[in-house]
Amino acid sequence: MHLSACVTDDDFEAWRVVRIAVVPGELCATVAELRATDSADRLMLLADVDGRVVGSGLAGRAETAGGGFAAPRVLPEHRRRGVGAAILRALAEHCTGLGLPELRASVDDEASLAFADHFGFVEVDREIEQVRSVGDERPPSALPAGVDVITLSEHPELWAECFEPFGKQVLADFALHTPLEISAEQWNTSWVGDPMFLAVFKDDVIGCAGLNRDTDQPERAENALTAVRRDWRGRGIASHLKRRTLQWAALNGVGELYTWTQAGNSSMLRLNEHLGYVTGQTGITVSRALPL
Repeated sequence: MHLSACVTDDDFEAWRVVRIAVVPGELCATVAELRATDSADRLMLLADVDGRVVGSGLAGRAETAGGGFAAPRVLPEHRRRGVGAAILRALAEHCTGLGLPELRASVDDEASLAFADHFGFVEVDREIEQVRSVGDERPPSALPAGVDVITLSEHPELWAECFEPFGKQVLADFALHTPLEISAEQWNTSWVGDPMFLAVFKDDVIGCAGLNRDTDQPERAENALTAVRRDWRGRGIASHLKRRTLQWAALNGVGELYTWTQAGNSSMLRLNEHLGYVTGQTGITVSRALPL
């Protein structure tokens, strides 16, 4: 077995092939998107046996404070042969080299949880997948007086402008075991959907909801950030914005939406249920101290 870092477009595409095979139900970034978000802190690995790629890895600084993340993946027919352990050790070493005290990962099945337990990881958080079939969607209810909804494509400058007054507040309210640490650059690249619907009041962004269409499965899309500023919550804005995304999906050939919500975010889980989403998988966040 040989481990190597992704360098060429062919490397990144091979990494994508493993990612899609192991996690078929979730959106995977394109080669161009992977390159656009690359950084010195991120490590993307390929594992090959006799010249055939059988696994991949991803590691870097976590979006939650105080740690790194690791995502070792191995094709099902090549598991239980030490490949995943070798990838995990390389990813952990990378995060240790970044000076990070803790390593986190996400698992969603018993075998992966047992693998994590073997290496001393313990559960620290959970998130719930919710799935919605798209059909004939009814229009959203009325908005509070003075609130309008626009698309970000109409005013692309608003996303960067709203990071300080809006983005930082809604990110701080995520129901996570450790607070998010998101830079303005990450906000501008990784936290915006297409389309993205913005609720505005007197030119201020007070709410958002959007979609990220799966380029490999264009009939599916993942919900992008849905959030409302604290002083506007409880007035139907989140529901209105999410219904806008459902209408857009119905008009643009998207047959299924899915979203991941923190287990502690009961209000969003209830809203999604009210809008017809049904519960899918449970993702478990596990963590352990570094070095491995």
